[in-house]
Amino acid sequence: MSDKIYKSPAYQVLSVPIEKIVPNTYNPNAVAPPEMRLLYDSIKEDGYTMPIVCYYSKPQDVYVIVDGFHRYQIMLNHKDIYQRENGMLPVTVINKPLSNRMASTIRHNRARGSHDVDLMSNIVKELHTIGRSDAWISKHMGMSRDEILRLKQITGLTELFRDVKFGQAWKPVDETAVQMEKEKEESLSEETEEIKTT
Repeated sequence: MSDKIYKSPAYQVLSVPIEKIVPNTYNPNAVAPPEMRLLYDSIKEDGYTMPIVCYYSKPQDVYVIVDGFHRYQIMLNHKDIYQRENGMLPVTVINKPLSNRMASTIRHNRARGSHDVDLMSNIVKELHTIGRSDAWISKHMGMSRDEILRLKQITGLTELFRDVKFGQAWKPVDETAVQMEKEKEESLSEETEEIKTT
């Protein structure tokens, strides 16, 4: 066991020029204009009380937003905030592969607000395309199998239903078998991830 003490990203906040920060392409969280106005008022009155969460892309030398897009947007859209903060945003960095960053974004969103269903279904589609199982999506994004199935239906792409056994839809569910299958898929997924990173 490692003697290294784990330190949460919140203890290592960086001051990053907003020009080096870019949004991700998958954030399904939507904020209505009144809430954006409230967010602006909050930042104007109290400053940035929480850093945004980013992944640092070394090849492009940019920070890709995982969580905090709307706080970033406030600085982009409001010159008074930009000037007061000298164009710098507080940032914490997580170093994870894309699928894990997508899951992090969803966890942040689901913990505090709503998110756009169409964009959410696109995330499920993209995770499926890069080889993530329903069990992985369920575990890392806090979604039930039914939610995942409904989001797959929204995309209308038949290849997403390869693993769905529609003929068994009316049979009673054996929870033990489901749990064993989920653990098996997670184990295979982790092994695949280890092979990719070595």
